[in-house]
Amino acid sequence: MVDVGGKDVTERIARAVAYVTLAPETLVLIRDGKVLKGNVFEVARLAGIMASKRTSDLIPLCHPLPVDRAEVTFEVVDERTLKIESQIGVHARTGVEMEALTAVSVAALTVYDMCKSSDRGITIGPIGLVEKTGGKSGTFRRPLPPTAGGV
Repeated sequence: MVDVGGKDVTERIARAVAYVTLAPETLVLIRDGKVLKGNVFEVARLAGIMASKRTSDLIPLCHPLPVDRAEVTFEVVDERTLKIESQIGVHARTGVEMEALTAVSVAALTVYDMCKSSDRGITIGPIGLVEKTGGKSGTFRRPLPPTAGGV
């Protein structure tokens, strides 16, 4: 594990995205709230938030962080594509990129799990970091906005 003890505590924010491609009829089921397992957006949102807070339990050598804010949102991009975005905030000595990436990954996996009985062809990806602020390395923003064709 990297020693971050000498670093200053600063506000750090990270945003990540994941794309889920589904059959159009599956996306209609999700939007209409007719998926048998329940409200896909709410369950996946909670799964992503919970996962962000447990990232250090999942990723070896990842520092446990006191997450101050965790948001997971969904946007229907087109008839087959769902965009999941997370924004995670913390006051800490190290960044929250892994927490943001974990949030969207687990939210996407939750969408898959909740919809797999009606659509075995669901695909997840790309997944990527969109932005991070704070810390010694400063701000990172992806030069081009992510699309389903590539983050």
